[in-house]
Amino acid sequence: MFRPRRLGLLTPPVTTLLFTFRLDPVALVAIVVALALYVAGIVRVVRSGGHWKILPTLGFVLLGLGSYAVISFGFLGAYSHDLRFAFTTRIALLLFVVPALLALGRPVHLARMALSTAPLAILEAFFTSRFMKVVGSAIFSPLFALAAFAIFLTPVAFFLRDNSWSEWIITLLVPLVGLLMILPVFDNTLHHTSLYITAEFMLAFVELILDAIPAIVLRITPHVLDQGHAVASFLPGWFPSQLRDQQLSGDLLWLIAEVADIPVLIYLFIRWNRTDRSEAKVLDELSDEEMERLTQEHLRGFARD
Repeated sequence: MFRPRRLGLLTPPVTTLLFTFRLDPVALVAIVVALALYVAGIVRVVRSGGHWKILPTLGFVLLGLGSYAVISFGFLGAYSHDLRFAFTTRIALLLFVVPALLALGRPVHLARMALSTAPLAILEAFFTSRFMKVVGSAIFSPLFALAAFAIFLTPVAFFLRDNSWSEWIITLLVPLVGLLMILPVFDNTLHHTSLYITAEFMLAFVELILDAIPAIVLRITPHVLDQGHAVASFLPGWFPSQLRDQQLSGDLLWLIAEVADIPVLIYLFIRWNRTDRSEAKVLDELSDEEMERLTQEHLRGFARD
């Protein structure tokens, strides 16, 4: 049952959005470990005579870890337990935005330069494993996002929001999954043909539609879907009603999911263009005899199929 709320400001004041702070020890440990590993990689590369550019470092530290810190320690982290729209927005940003910004630091490329022998072999084996071929495939990301966001339409969302242990899991697991999905795209950990990248490009458009479905349902449903109740012990005057909280959740989720797909689409187009040019250059360098032999092999393959 909803209790009546007075009309007026039902969104957080600017001061609350900007200056709310809550220390998340799990996020703090994750930031320290990630920063230490990244700096150790740079030191190892430099000591071995290599060079690492400053821009990827700034991207990883300021944009990647910085956005993770703002989300974890700021308004979204502090009110994730009390507000649906803070909870869903936090998860969407940790899944889409933070991994993309961390990927700007090219952590896999840095690891390949820093590691050698057995550790490097283990890294390469992991990124060429069947697991990463599934997680890094073009079809996994939209299906995973749809399944994750569909949870917001069920009582499971309230259960996760109302339990402290789920806070720790979300803080660590969500950005990690996002990284595993985005790194094969941005760091070229898997090499694909232009045809495969074209399929990725088309599936990214499908993701634009699939991501919006749970958000639209949250926005237009006239009752609270997670069957939860107010969990805050003290409700400030700007707190929205439970239904309005759900509607704000749908609005922000839709916005973040759609905007986050745009850089991926742009990057896929650029990568397709580069790969297509590279493949065309290889074909142009073939002699007439090699081209004829390649054509015959393709025809024999079609005949066998």
